[in-house]
Amino acid sequence: MEDLVGLREGSSGSPVALQELWGPCPRAQRRIRDFLERVKKQLFRVGEDWYFLVGLGVLMAIISFAMNFVVSRVVHAHMWLYREIGDNHLLRYLSWTVYPIALVSFSTGFSQSITPFSGGSGLPEMKVILSGIILEDYLDIKNFGAKVVGLSCTLATGSTIFLGKVGPFTHLTSMIAAYMGRVRISALGEYENKIKQNELLVAAAAVGVATVFGAPFSGVLFSIEVMSSHFAVWDYWRGFFSAVCGAFMFRLLAVFNSEQETIASLFKTRFRVDIPFDLPEIFFFVLLGFVCGIMGCAYLFCHRKFVLFIRANWITKKLLATDKPLYSALVALVLASITYPHSLGRFMASRLSMNLYLNSLLDNRSWALLSRNSSPEWPQEVDPQNLWFEWYHPQFTIFGTLCFFLAMKFWMVILATTIPMPAGYFMPVFIYGAAIGRIFGEILATIFPEGIKTDDGVINVIIPGAYALAGAAAFSGSVTQTISTALLAFELTGQFVHVLPVLMAVLMANAVSQNCQPSFYENAIIIKKLPYLPRVRGRKLNSDQVTAELFMNPNITTLAKDSTLDEIVKTVTSTGAVEYPLVESEESQLLVGIIHKAQLLPFLQAEPAIQGPKHQVGESAGGNAQGGKAQCYPRWGWWENTSKLGFQWRKQNVERREKTETRVGLEGLGWQTPEGVEGRMD
Repeated sequence: MEDLVGLREGSSGSPVALQELWGPCPRAQRRIRDFLERVKKQLFRVGEDWYFLVGLGVLMAIISFAMNFVVSRVVHAHMWLYREIGDNHLLRYLSWTVYPIALVSFSTGFSQSITPFSGGSGLPEMKVILSGIILEDYLDIKNFGAKVVGLSCTLATGSTIFLGKVGPFTHLTSMIAAYMGRVRISALGEYENKIKQNELLVAAAAVGVATVFGAPFSGVLFSIEVMSSHFAVWDYWRGFFSAVCGAFMFRLLAVFNSEQETIASLFKTRFRVDIPFDLPEIFFFVLLGFVCGIMGCAYLFCHRKFVLFIRANWITKKLLATDKPLYSALVALVLASITYPHSLGRFMASRLSMNLYLNSLLDNRSWALLSRNSSPEWPQEVDPQNLWFEWYHPQFTIFGTLCFFLAMKFWMVILATTIPMPAGYFMPVFIYGAAIGRIFGEILATIFPEGIKTDDGVINVIIPGAYALAGAAAFSGSVTQTISTALLAFELTGQFVHVLPVLMAVLMANAVSQNCQPSFYENAIIIKKLPYLPRVRGRKLNSDQVTAELFMNPNITTLAKDSTLDEIVKTVTSTGAVEYPLVESEESQLLVGIIHKAQLLPFLQAEPAIQGPKHQVGESAGGNAQGGKAQCYPRWGWWENTSKLGFQWRKQNVERREKTETRVGLEGLGWQTPEGVEGRMD
């Protein structure tokens, strides 16, 4: 029945199946199909960017929230196991270390077994792709599952491994964007459009940041500063539109899950709003930016040297080549042992998660002044209302724990970045910068316990949390060499009262870092030897005084369009050049093209077949002797005949047999080389 076809009544169109003609309500079915076809055409031809961008933002917001939900449950389970296991230190140590070791090993093994592209951040490779280089299969959708599972396991290790989410999630967003682009091409039946693909990838970079932090503005600036070597204004609205959709859905899901009462910033602060800072504090914010710039340069230099050492050392090189999960497990064992709360982790607030680290460092109270009036005991569990208890130690004091945290995390973060698993590296440096700003603010609060006095007599207490916010933006800005970190700090905290000092600190940090070291992502490109040209850090030469004349070779041999055969042979036999510039005449020297020696030799050997009108010129080359004189070529368009011959010789054959073929080819015509060129007489 299905094979039988017929025509609709009164129709002269193409035949249709009889089942369609005799089915129930054929006219209604036909109208529905026509309606769906029109909708399909409208969707894929009129404003298709809008719904693709909406779908990209909403889908990635759901995935980001689901990952955060699962990771938070796993981290809570780990902390519950650590608390309930009792006072046995051996069991506690095993529960603290075995948990991240298992997760890290599984993350590395699972992701690397599916695809080798799943390790690392993914942002350096995205920079290369957006610069126009094609990396095969890097955005293939089959890598999506491996990256999601591996990144979830990485985040579930908490602050033990101390890694983030931004880079890999931006890579995930780019995979979805590339897949949606392929869906669009298959639905429309069009050819692949590289411009449309790049537009979606640029929007995906903005969505990746927006759905991790709920920060659409900094997401768009991030896609401009970090991801794009050049940015088209046409992509501006796409990035904003998709990022706003993703950030709105991400925050809305938190409200639906009762995590927040309304749509608000992720990290709430209680900074003073009426007079957030005194004018003399601007100098200290700029000084903090300078310190963060110096620290950022040191971090970038040590990171590059250490990664190169790991790749060159025969032990680690062999482990990374043959047994990556084992290397990851060994690194996780070292990091977990150091952060064990009942040992060195006690002086690093290691019981805090990544979010609680940032929440505690942004506290508007001065811990140094609080510890003068009280000596709190270390609680059995983390107190959300007094997170600064985790940083206090009676013998070490607040300054000791913060300094110890900075000294240890400096090399621990660098070591963690060598683990070949999906991981982001932005959040660790952001928290590290917050710790730099925190200790800077605590020092100022100790020196000026009642604030800095001004001429009007008004005294405002120094807020160390504001310096922590500026330090986070400045240090992360110096490492990534971007300005968007300042806006990200504002969107994360909802505080815009410190716009001017934070921006000045970020600018100072960037000024120091950009003149000394390449950015973190350019470091990764250099280490991985990806086909990308990092920007020049500085201009040591007076480029306005550098001209092409300084590099050119003025001693070149040319051939003129009206050259005779004698002149061509003399030029070919007296020089060893592979190609000759072709000029209009010996007098004008106007360049009109280039001719290769590989084309000249067949032309000379094919002399009888291509000779043009002849005239007698005495003892010259070419033709038969008549009346004691030889017939030779006049000045005719020999350069045209060389192209008509159509001889194409491979360059390697020409270079290998250049000298031999030159001599043999000319002697076959009766020419004596290289001395005394004479014509062949019959």
